[in-house]
Amino acid sequence: MADDPVAEPEEGALHEQQQTPGPEEPPGGDDSGGRPRTADAERPEPNEKEEDDRGYDDLRRVLGQQTVHNNFYASVDASGAAFGFGAAASPGLAPGSVAPAEIDEALRFYLDPRPCFDEAFARLQSEHIVVLTGRHDSGRAAGSFALLRRITGSDTGLRSLSPANSLADLAASRDIKTGQAYVILDYVGETHVDAVQAYHIRRLSEELRGKGSYLVITAAEDTQRRLALRDYCVPWHAPDPLELFHHCTRLPSAPDVPADLPEELLQRVTELRRPADVIAAVAGLAHGPDVALKTLRDSDRELVRNWFHKEPAAGDLLPLAALAFLDGVPERTFEQHSVQLGAHVRDWEQTGEIPVAELDGAGATALRGVVFRQTRARWKEQAVGLVRAERRAGPGEDPGRSERRIVFHSPRIRELVIGELHDLYGYELWYPLRQWLSGLALVDDLDVRTEVARGVALLARHALVEVDENLLQIWSAGISCQRVTTALTLQFMCEDAHLAPQAWNIALGWADRKGPERAVTSAMALTGRIGSLYRLDALNWLWFLTQRGERMAFAARRSLVLLLQTAEREPDRAVFMLRYVRTRIAGTPRRSTARSQALRAAVQLLEAQQLEGPGPLPAALLGGLPGGARHLGSLWTSVLLSVCRRRAVGALCRTLVALRDDPAGVDVVGELGETMRAGMSPRQWDLLRKDLSTALNHPEFEIPGAHRLAEVLLGSLRN
Repeated sequence: MADDPVAEPEEGALHEQQQTPGPEEPPGGDDSGGRPRTADAERPEPNEKEEDDRGYDDLRRVLGQQTVHNNFYASVDASGAAFGFGAAASPGLAPGSVAPAEIDEALRFYLDPRPCFDEAFARLQSEHIVVLTGRHDSGRAAGSFALLRRITGSDTGLRSLSPANSLADLAASRDIKTGQAYVILDYVGETHVDAVQAYHIRRLSEELRGKGSYLVITAAEDTQRRLALRDYCVPWHAPDPLELFHHCTRLPSAPDVPADLPEELLQRVTELRRPADVIAAVAGLAHGPDVALKTLRDSDRELVRNWFHKEPAAGDLLPLAALAFLDGVPERTFEQHSVQLGAHVRDWEQTGEIPVAELDGAGATALRGVVFRQTRARWKEQAVGLVRAERRAGPGEDPGRSERRIVFHSPRIRELVIGELHDLYGYELWYPLRQWLSGLALVDDLDVRTEVARGVALLARHALVEVDENLLQIWSAGISCQRVTTALTLQFMCEDAHLAPQAWNIALGWADRKGPERAVTSAMALTGRIGSLYRLDALNWLWFLTQRGERMAFAARRSLVLLLQTAEREPDRAVFMLRYVRTRIAGTPRRSTARSQALRAAVQLLEAQQLEGPGPLPAALLGGLPGGARHLGSLWTSVLLSVCRRRAVGALCRTLVALRDDPAGVDVVGELGETMRAGMSPRQWDLLRKDLSTALNHPEFEIPGAHRLAEVLLGSLRN
């Protein structure tokens, strides 16, 4: 898929296309493989619709809480921030143009690792395509930018492509431009290893060479074993940590470095494997060698490791393992579910059978003799520095109803605890833990399921395959609460820059021919963070789902609404989405099923409420989105000239009511009217005037301020 939306129609083009509305067509296809359907088969069963409604209500609540409270659920540490791998998207992660300033920032501390950089540069010169394979934290992204800068110069444009792109499709498309530099970070799209695939890769190399363009791909270490790509792979590694440290300290922007650095500091630098950790140490020098040394010692990591190396008893270990997936829930709720984890472990002990396929080996720590003692005092005694109790209310609750909650001292400690649990314990802990998590995915409590999703997303950093196969694949085809938990897990995975492509790939795998439940889960997952990162690809796939069976189309339309709701405070993303929808409508034939589905999606956007509170979303966009009146006016014109006219008039009335006290309301409504006038004939305007006047006489809309704005709207239409 391309990285830019299809060409936008000229303003006023709809005037010629939509003189009279056509009858609404039945919804588009489904998984029936072209078999005819009855009218009853076009709509989901009542219980299915109710389940999907509940799921989207839950999803809306969680996304609304994220927007309001601006929470970050990624690991927060100095190293991640210094190298740009915090909650914000890393440069080039989202498809689209990569600004020169972003590249400059990514290369601010960069040092070429030898000899892999020279080998990759030679391969890129000769083949015009190279794949950097290695650990995700070895500086592959910065290396890809450095290679493209070296070979094309700083003035050449650089574009990031989707990590789920098929290279064969890319070779056959017209998306490769002349003299362009391309990068695909954390590539996940190529899984086949046949000779035909290798042919397409060679064809892509020839296409790039013929146009004087270059492509650098970063991928996991096992990519070099794939037949189609192995001839283009170069193993990548991080530069020597001590060399990188001295390189950074010699930069003009580096802090003053004392001549006699502590020997321990230099020794700890040599033990680092991530460039980000080296950068954090250099940043710490701005506050003195002691601060830098403290950063290198990583007190949180040592605290967690020391706690686990004492081989805690099961009565201490199990509550900590439960808290890793229930951080911050009310203590009464936590105790209830942590006791259930102990019961799962005891049930497992009674069977005692370990499948050979999942036996970790002799290195796993045994977990026998579980005696679960419930006592709140043990947190103070056994988890000093890891866990604390605090009193606070839940999101949106009355502060007077605050209650005690058990929380980790920091998000980083939570991540480290999950890492130690994964590294030290085997099947006899993780089998009952997975059973317990699957039970939690079924509970009604949304706060519990949200924390489970966050914990599973953190676990995916250490055991992605196990999480996908044993949890996500099962939950994605389950009931509504399981599917919401799955979608939230993928959202939280996107807070890690290197898991985001994997989350996108997993969600995409459920979109087609995997059953309606998984298709609905895919639609849910493509909202929020995933939709923000892969905006065009997410819109294309959701639009594809609107043309499927009614249940999938319903879910896709709800996801489109959620995407626009979460984009309210991101003007560029909101404009992008509005342009996309109006372009799609203009590109569909009149009186076609595709146009009917497009109009149904558009009218739901116009009827949407704000995510953060009451009030129509179009009113918020008109008041705070540059050019919002032009884009929304075009959508309204399209829907008003269809059988969805009554719903569009109702949405317009609610928007006028919401804007009646806005100081800028007159201006934006006037601009909205001018845009609508450009897409209507005099007869169509006259019909709108009558419909709007009739609708405003309804008690819900009969408000003086709304009538005044309607006169502004109609007055602009009249002239």
